[in-house]
Amino acid sequence: MYRTRFIAVIFLSLLYLGLSSAGVAGAATQTRPDPMEQLRPFVNEIVGILTDKSLAGKANCRKRRQRVMAAAHERFDFKEMSKRVLGREWRKLSPQQKEHFVTLFTKLLEHAYIGKIEDYSKQTVEFKRQRIRGNRAEVQTVLKEKNVAIPVSYIMILENGNQWMVYDIIVEGVSLVRNYMEQFREIVRQGGYSELIKLLENKIETLEHDLSKTCPIDLPRKAVPQRRSVR
Repeated sequence: MYRTRFIAVIFLSLLYLGLSSAGVAGAATQTRPDPMEQLRPFVNEIVGILTDKSLAGKANCRKRRQRVMAAAHERFDFKEMSKRVLGREWRKLSPQQKEHFVTLFTKLLEHAYIGKIEDYSKQTVEFKRQRIRGNRAEVQTVLKEKNVAIPVSYIMILENGNQWMVYDIIVEGVSLVRNYMEQFREIVRQGGYSELIKLLENKIETLEHDLSKTCPIDLPRKAVPQRRSVR
């Protein structure tokens, strides 16, 4: 039950980040971009996708999801997430294995969580403060719904000197990265890295199968050849 709430909070908070704000502390310097301000366009883009009438409905489900994930790749560093959830195991992998794991983990996040963002309604988020230390930053917010207030923090890393990328989300003190890291560490300890990959591939296959029932693949229609009339 808590896991379901954790998942929902993560994506609902992403949707409403920036729609309301409180006082902000720890502003960026003139030579360094502001992490909080870089989150706002991303959220606006996601909301725009979900409210775009041309993308509404079951028939546009796949296209809508693709647009959301494309936007997510612009603000989330899935490679950094993957590196952190594997911990020491990451250093043992070849470049090809690392690339494969990043692909699998990104797919897992997409299938496990992406559908949750379409459930948003009247939640609001207040910016509380941001803390910047070197190339790391934490943006602290509070997700509010009726009489419930849930603290949500976005952990970010500065890349290329000008882009703050999210690599972890902490909800009520529970880290998304640490949550997966503990699960993966135990799987690797018991069955090795190959067992983890096998479980991830099977899980993704199951999720994709379930998705196909509610979000059909939009296959191009075959052109029907017209018969020539005999004159």
